[in-house]
Amino acid sequence: MLATTAQPARAQTADMSFFVTSAGIGNGGNLGGLAGADNHCQTLAQAAGAGAKTWHAYLSTQAADGKPAVNARDRIGSGPWQNAKGVVIAKDVATLHGTNGINKETALTEKGEVVNGYGDKPNRHDVLTGSQPDGTAFAGAEDRTCKNWTSSMQGAAMLGHSDTNGPATNPTAKSWNTAHPSRGPDGGCSQNDLKSTGGDGLLYCFAVK
Repeated sequence: MLATTAQPARAQTADMSFFVTSAGIGNGGNLGGLAGADNHCQTLAQAAGAGAKTWHAYLSTQAADGKPAVNARDRIGSGPWQNAKGVVIAKDVATLHGTNGINKETALTEKGEVVNGYGDKPNRHDVLTGSQPDGTAFAGAEDRTCKNWTSSMQGAAMLGHSDTNGPATNPTAKSWNTAHPSRGPDGGCSQNDLKSTGGDGLLYCFAVK
């Protein structure tokens, strides 16, 4: 009887194409670049029974060292995307960056669990994105990607709120991908810095195909 009741949940997870990582890599903004972040998404998806898909982290990088910027919106396939419970959070890239269905109840981990949000202890709703509201990279010299996801000390990363909630004093608190930059005593990109503003170095993961 136990096996049959567990079966539907596993099957649902196999259809999952979007999740918030249940854990960060643990090294602040140093994710090992985009490749390291993608590998983290793939590893967690594999453990959840959705490893047959190709997974990418929703992250932008900035133009540096002769290399062009990379836009998060261009890395995640065409959709639609659904969470571990089968709820569709966006049908395509335009909807994802418009009127999407991301909130505390739908931005679930690969295990189908709710991520602690604003008002919870500890708050873990800050998600690394390095992106502008339309999913593109930031231009200019100001760091918004912890040195393209290689720094765990100096720099800053743009963060989104997975529960699309936050203090009323922050006009962008309801943004899932552009809520505020990281900051902190270590320089902005350490694990402690990320935790200090309500995060844990979590990522959004999308199935590309």
